[in-house]
Amino acid sequence: MDDEPLMRWFAYSHLPERLREVSRRFHHLAVELVEMLPPSAERTVCLRKLLEAKDAAVRSALEAN
Repeated sequence: MDDEPLMRWFAYSHLPERLREVSRRFHHLAVELVEMLPPSAERTVCLRKLLEAKDAAVRSALEAN
Protein backbone atom coordinates (compact mmCIF):
# COMPACT_ATOMS: atom_id res chain seq x y z
CA MET A 1 0.00 0.00 0.00
CA ASP A 2 3.03 2.26 0.12
CA ASP A 3 2.49 3.22 -3.51
CA GLU A 4 -0.95 4.72 -2.77
CA PRO A 5 -0.75 7.95 -0.74
CA LEU A 6 -4.51 8.10 -0.12
CA MET A 7 -4.37 4.96 2.01
CA ARG A 8 -3.12 6.98 4.98
CA TRP A 9 -6.56 8.60 5.25
CA PHE A 10 -8.21 5.20 5.71
CA ALA A 11 -6.36 4.53 8.99
CA TYR A 12 -8.71 3.83 11.88
CA SER A 13 -6.73 2.58 14.89
CA HIS A 14 -6.66 6.09 16.39
CA LEU A 15 -10.46 6.35 16.52
CA PRO A 16 -12.69 5.57 19.49
CA GLU A 17 -14.09 2.04 19.35
CA ARG A 18 -17.57 3.10 18.21
CA LEU A 19 -16.13 4.92 15.18
CA ARG A 20 -13.38 2.40 14.54
CA GLU A 21 -15.78 -0.29 13.35
CA VAL A 22 -17.40 2.04 10.82
CA SER A 23 -14.06 3.23 9.46
CA ARG A 24 -12.51 -0.25 9.45
CA ARG A 25 -14.91 -1.48 6.79
CA PHE A 26 -13.94 1.32 4.44
CA HIS A 27 -10.26 0.62 5.06
CA HIS A 28 -10.67 -3.01 4.09
CA LEU A 29 -12.52 -2.09 0.90
CA ALA A 30 -9.85 0.47 0.02
CA VAL A 31 -7.16 -2.19 0.46
CA GLU A 32 -9.06 -4.57 -1.83
CA LEU A 33 -9.47 -1.88 -4.48
CA VAL A 34 -5.79 -0.93 -4.41
CA GLU A 35 -4.85 -4.58 -4.80
CA MET A 36 -7.39 -5.16 -7.59
CA LEU A 37 -7.05 -2.00 -9.70
CA PRO A 38 -3.95 -0.73 -11.48
CA PRO A 39 -2.63 2.69 -10.46
CA SER A 40 -4.45 5.30 -12.51
CA ALA A 41 -6.32 8.56 -12.30
CA GLU A 42 -9.58 6.60 -12.12
CA ARG A 43 -8.37 4.54 -9.16
CA THR A 44 -7.50 7.79 -7.40
CA VAL A 45 -11.00 9.14 -8.08
CA CYS A 46 -12.46 5.87 -6.79
CA LEU A 47 -10.48 6.12 -3.55
CA ARG A 48 -11.29 9.81 -3.08
CA LYS A 49 -15.00 9.11 -3.37
CA LEU A 50 -14.70 6.17 -1.00
CA LEU A 51 -12.89 8.48 1.42
CA GLU A 52 -15.73 11.00 1.18
CA ALA A 53 -18.21 8.22 1.93
CA LYS A 54 -16.12 7.03 4.88
CA ASP A 55 -15.96 10.52 6.33
CA ALA A 56 -19.73 10.91 5.98
CA ALA A 57 -20.33 7.53 7.64
CA VAL A 58 -18.06 8.42 10.57
CA ARG A 59 -19.83 11.77 10.99
CA SER A 60 -23.17 9.97 10.90
CA ALA A 61 -21.99 7.61 13.63
CA LEU A 62 -20.89 10.61 15.68
CA GLU A 63 -24.35 12.17 15.38
CA ALA A 64 -26.03 8.91 16.38
CA ASN A 65 -24.41 8.98 19.80
